[in-house]
Amino acid sequence: MGSSRLPGKVLLSAAGKSLLEIELGRLQQCRKPHALCVATTEGHQDDPIVNLCQRLDIPCFRGSEEDVLSRYYEAARFMHADEVIRITADCPLIDPDIVDAVIGKREKTHADYASNTLKRTFPRGLDTECFSFVSLSAAHHEAKEPWEREHVTPFIYGRPDRFSMASLESGKDESRHRWTVDTQEDFQLVSLILERFADNLLAFRSADVLRLFEEKPEWFTINAHVEQKTVPSNSLRK
Repeated sequence: MGSSRLPGKVLLSAAGKSLLEIELGRLQQCRKPHALCVATTEGHQDDPIVNLCQRLDIPCFRGSEEDVLSRYYEAARFMHADEVIRITADCPLIDPDIVDAVIGKREKTHADYASNTLKRTFPRGLDTECFSFVSLSAAHHEAKEPWEREHVTPFIYGRPDRFSMASLESGKDESRHRWTVDTQEDFQLVSLILERFADNLLAFRSADVLRLFEEKPEWFTINAHVEQKTVPSNSLRK
């Protein structure tokens, strides 16, 4: 709820539901065995997130606001997880099929870390990371830099000599699209998309959204100028 660029963004409403509720519903469509957990902060401003999780009967863990890596580690312990799939809460268009594909990529390659962002070819807003609890534990216990604590995974993907990597890439480079919600312009675009699929917010997939942009190419300009906040590191992520 404490987003600097768009406060309260995860509980903004589109198509009659909060963005977080839509995202959680879409993640429940994943076919791979999984258990959802929302990892939020101990701050009072995030009480409404806890209330939403209680209403939806979804586990919620509260941890540090600044040390997000420790929050992830403790949430994984709370869930007794052997494997962690990281999805940020500002991606209501998340595609369950792509999440399953990233998980499958790690299963097939036995990599410590798999994602669809090592080389960015998917629209921003479909970001999925999958890594072992062992890797997360190493990061939690060894990471010292503030940006490694804040962004959770740079300690892992920034050390390919230590952790094995697997990359899921799209057949066509669609990385110019921005479907995450970090600014008012992002919210405007995502709201338009969700309203178009309001009759079934769980069934549509990223391919349906891309076809929608063929009908509405002017929508791309709504947030095309928004710059993504970068991780201040020497990481290898492109």
